[in-house]
Amino acid sequence: MFALIAVLALVATQIPATAQSPGLRGFPDDAVAAQRQREEQFRKVPDVARLKEYMEAMAGDSHVAGQPSSKRVADWALAKFKSFGLDARIEEFEAMMPWPLETSVELVAPERYTLKLKEPVLPEDPDSGDQTPLYNAYSGDGDVTGEVVYVNYGMPADFERLKTLGISVKGKIVLARYGAGWRGIKPKVAYENGAIGCLIYSDPRDDGYFQGDVYPAGPYRPEYGAQRGSVMDMPVHPGDPITPGWGSEAGGKKNRREDSQTILKIPVLPISYGDALPILKQLKGPVAPAEWRGALPITYHLGPGPAQLHMKLSFEWKNRPLYNVMVTIPGTTRADEWVIFGNHHDAWVMGADDPISGASSLMETARGLAELLKSGWKPSRTIKLALWDGEEWGLLGSTEWAEKYDAELKQKAAVYINTDGTGKGWLNAGGSHGLQQFMGEVAKDVMDPRTGKPVFEEARRRAILGETEADRKAAESDPSLRIAPLGSGSDFTPFLQHLTLSALNVSFGGESPGGVYHSAYDTVKWYQTYSDTDYTYGRTLSQLTGTLVLRLADAPVLPFQFTDTADTLLRYVVELEKLAETKKDSKVDMKPARAAVEKLRDAGRAFEKAYSSLGKASTATLLGRKELQALNQLLLTSERKLGNTEGLPRREWFKHQIYAPGFYTGYGVKTMPQIREGLEEGRFTEAQGGVRTVSSAVNALAAQVEEATKALQQAVK
Repeated sequence: MFALIAVLALVATQIPATAQSPGLRGFPDDAVAAQRQREEQFRKVPDVARLKEYMEAMAGDSHVAGQPSSKRVADWALAKFKSFGLDARIEEFEAMMPWPLETSVELVAPERYTLKLKEPVLPEDPDSGDQTPLYNAYSGDGDVTGEVVYVNYGMPADFERLKTLGISVKGKIVLARYGAGWRGIKPKVAYENGAIGCLIYSDPRDDGYFQGDVYPAGPYRPEYGAQRGSVMDMPVHPGDPITPGWGSEAGGKKNRREDSQTILKIPVLPISYGDALPILKQLKGPVAPAEWRGALPITYHLGPGPAQLHMKLSFEWKNRPLYNVMVTIPGTTRADEWVIFGNHHDAWVMGADDPISGASSLMETARGLAELLKSGWKPSRTIKLALWDGEEWGLLGSTEWAEKYDAELKQKAAVYINTDGTGKGWLNAGGSHGLQQFMGEVAKDVMDPRTGKPVFEEARRRAILGETEADRKAAESDPSLRIAPLGSGSDFTPFLQHLTLSALNVSFGGESPGGVYHSAYDTVKWYQTYSDTDYTYGRTLSQLTGTLVLRLADAPVLPFQFTDTADTLLRYVVELEKLAETKKDSKVDMKPARAAVEKLRDAGRAFEKAYSSLGKASTATLLGRKELQALNQLLLTSERKLGNTEGLPRREWFKHQIYAPGFYTGYGVKTMPQIREGLEEGRFTEAQGGVRTVSSAVNALAAQVEEATKALQQAVK
């Protein structure tokens, strides 16, 4: 430590006071210029030619988790990390991962038609076409025949609408279109309503010719393009279905497959609109409501029948390997505090967009950090980089790693940063609101490749547009970048919502079309033609994530801030108060939650008052104080106060009491979920219990912030 103090003190004396840069959260003023210089040095490293090289290497073949092709990509990435001079290794896990043995669907009445269930190779793109079977991971096995009912997007409200129209899906095979919610919710709700099978197709209104020209003439989904994906019941828990809560390794404890809560009970299959059209043509019954109609050249009917399908699906159920590629850059003075950054490497087919665009960017971040190491820099905190495997199946690799190292992560992990593919457009950021100010600060230091202005500007404008009309005025008057709360759908979930660690999820997008998602057409050629064609936003993402990592790794005081958390939680409380008022029989009292949030707000303001002295502190003196370690430990574990050991009702794996995916949204977030879902679903006793758990959690955080304030005052005196 004393060597680091001497270096920082020397650097500080060499920089004239008049040249001091604007402050950085977590740094005394005398350390800011050196930190900014290091970050600028890093941001010069990421190179678009390298990003292109990485994508063409990793997305040049299909690489599905659990198959040898996934190991090929992991080995290639491992060799690259080592070539940068980094300490890298593959950490292997395993999970129950079913592989399709038979997937056949036939329209048996009134007219026969055998579904193609194939994505043909396009002559213009030899990398396209079937290299992975069309299937939904964790579908049930099944050999069923039944009449068809069209259920629109297959979300809970759609099944309720069918009931009002007198249409039952009991004993039927439902046909749902992708969109409006996560795919796994559709068969889950269909099964709960008595359906015996489920097909999910991509309607051209949503991502096909209705939106624009289809691939290869344009970016949208062609006639026989289909969307693979997991239908694991991830709102219950992600990860290996037979090892919930502990890391799945060869020879370890396993539950029986029959006892899994997350494997579906009915057969489910994705199909193209080319295969859906013959089915929809032969449906009769009531005409579908106007908002349920897609863009196919037919009148959309609901059924049931007379269209009748025979589905036969069987899978090989076995444990298959997962290959996480892990990089460690050891810390010097605070080696037991970790900053973790991850993106997955597995894909359903080629996966140029999802996930290799993000994985390539992470690799350039790694190379940039390696270049700094060569120049003599060493991080204060330990940095861990991860390319996860099995994300597409249900966050397998990240969940098993997080569950294995549960206790150590809760002690040491300061922040988990996640990416999951990137495109062109503006910065999208979500995560723990204690990091909101920090995220905005970094976004002001990274330039948009198109405008040359900070990415903060467009991100804030878009975030304001995303607010409801009622909240937009307040957002406009708030100079900060409001980050979104996180639901699920990517590898931040086990860290934020199970371990209750602070997390961020970042990407660029909004101008890249989504017409080839999870299909055989998500190729390098598609990406280079229709998405981030010159890789400049991939480079920008690398510059952004690297700056986040560097600043977190070296800030003497972790850059948490709690007034943003309190302000955000108060908005949730107001929303829930209004929701409670709309429920006729609700007697849910939100006053305890409001009082807890107000206590946190006061604690956050006191912390900020103490924090205002940090800038004038001497770095050398600060780093020598024993109170600094206590302060950082309080900040590092602050998010953990927002969780509890019991977890949420019906899904105890989810421990966070503020952020969770909705039980019936899958990816979409439910904030203060026990209260919100209790109110929405009429379980008012459960909702009032949620008020108690949320209040307890927020009060605990407020008390920890008060402790952190005292430690900060001692550290900077």
